Amino acid sequence: MIQHLNSKSNQYALTFMFMKKKFFITTPIYYVNAKPHIGHAYTTIAADVLARFHKSQSEDVFFLTGTDEHGLNIQKKAEDAKKDPQIFADEISEEFKNYWEKLNIKYDNFIRTTDEKHKAAVQKALQTLFDKGAIYKGEYEGYYCVACEQFKNEKDLVDGRCPDHDIVVEKVKEECYLLKMSGDVQKRLIEKIESDEFKIAPVKYKKEILSFLEGQELRDVSISRKNVSWGITLPFDKEHTTYVWADAFLNYLTGLGWEGNAEKLPPQWPADVHLIGKDILRVHATIWPIMLMHLDIPLPKLLFAHGHIRSGGRKMSKTLGNAISIDEMLEKFGIDGTRYLLMSAGTFGEDVDMTMERMVEKYNADLANGLGNLLSRVLKMSEKLAVLPELDIEKKLVNTGNHLYKKDENFNEWVVDLKFDMGLRYLWDNFVRKSNLYIEEKKPWELAKVNQPEFEKVMRRLLEDILFVAYCLKPIMPDTSKKIKEAFEMKKTDGLFPRVK
Repeated sequence: MIQHLNSKSNQYALTFMFMKKKFFITTPIYYVNAKPHIGHAYTTIAADVLARFHKSQSEDVFFLTGTDEHGLNIQKKAEDAKKDPQIFADEISEEFKNYWEKLNIKYDNFIRTTDEKHKAAVQKALQTLFDKGAIYKGEYEGYYCVACEQFKNEKDLVDGRCPDHDIVVEKVKEECYLLKMSGDVQKRLIEKIESDEFKIAPVKYKKEILSFLEGQELRDVSISRKNVSWGITLPFDKEHTTYVWADAFLNYLTGLGWEGNAEKLPPQWPADVHLIGKDILRVHATIWPIMLMHLDIPLPKLLFAHGHIRSGGRKMSKTLGNAISIDEMLEKFGIDGTRYLLMSAGTFGEDVDMTMERMVEKYNADLANGLGNLLSRVLKMSEKLAVLPELDIEKKLVNTGNHLYKKDENFNEWVVDLKFDMGLRYLWDNFVRKSNLYIEEKKPWELAKVNQPEFEKVMRRLLEDILFVAYCLKPIMPDTSKKIKEAFEMKKTDGLFPRVK
């Protein structure tokens, strides 16, 4: 038996048995043309929630985020600010780090495309693509949006303007290097999307991308610019710098420490989830997987696109006066209040509509009058218990088959499926609101005077339910989860969620 277990194949099998399941999640890397806004926070908090949840399931989690720092747009912004592009990028990148700290976002790496190791790996990968003939020298003509750093099809324009940024696009014709996008590689990409080997969600975006891919032969795309100095120099032509998307996409690998060798991939690859906004869906669903296929690198498992945050039915804009800043939310609602309001705003994957008035109303209803009031009432009534019952919710959830705790399966399913609003609605409808109604129905303060056993039974249920809510909230509202447990240990609370105006 010992000899059998010592064989190489069985050593591998035993190692595999005890390996943690890996989970690699990414946000897009954010462009450093301006300080972070609420849309950046929305994506990054969602990624943080998923990362925290999968860590709670004892998985080996890697959460990657960062900043995209090259390109003509940054070059011009730096010139306007009379700053060196690197200094300009350093300052904005630091702003992102500061905001993620304020929002209690715990990433495993923050990648910057100006990192020397990233630049070296990009050059190595591009050299491989060039050597394979996947990249060739040619000429590109098209309509270019500086804000998007993308060439646009004429049919996508609105009165000659970019539909996303409402600016006039430039007609550009220049020498460049192009990535082959059509033929066999396009057919293979369609097959991978159809079979969900490369899954795109929600399903409407899968249909959108398949319709786009099946409706035309893809044009080869420019991966270099000759007139942009702020970028990574092509290893095979020093007169060209890397076009921003070819540079940026490779962060998903270099952020894991990848050095550009397609045959030596990080153990965390492929990504389990790429979280992106719907405005960058097409490039992520075409250019990025085609780059990977040319390099013979496995594709990510899931590309999940969420919608935009709107306000009062319109796109958020300082000009319209309906923009809501991260600072404004943090000041009014606190860290966990902000995280809760963003994750419960609506279906993750669809556009959501938020106004400050509605958020104040929801915060007061769900948190101040809901969870905060419940905690205060239960804590006050628990003073009438001679001894608080032993309640280790996490231990019971993990180690027992008690049917009472099977209820966490519903919440887990919502989170895994990125239906954060449904998960929170499940907790509030089935535990927070029902517990408050249960208190009104049972009147525990009266039971304490006339029926101690029944009082203790009612209190046990209330304590179990509120601690269960605290357990489930750990990935979404980590400080709140901790404070609820501490409140029972200290037998006091200073007011978890004060009302706001």
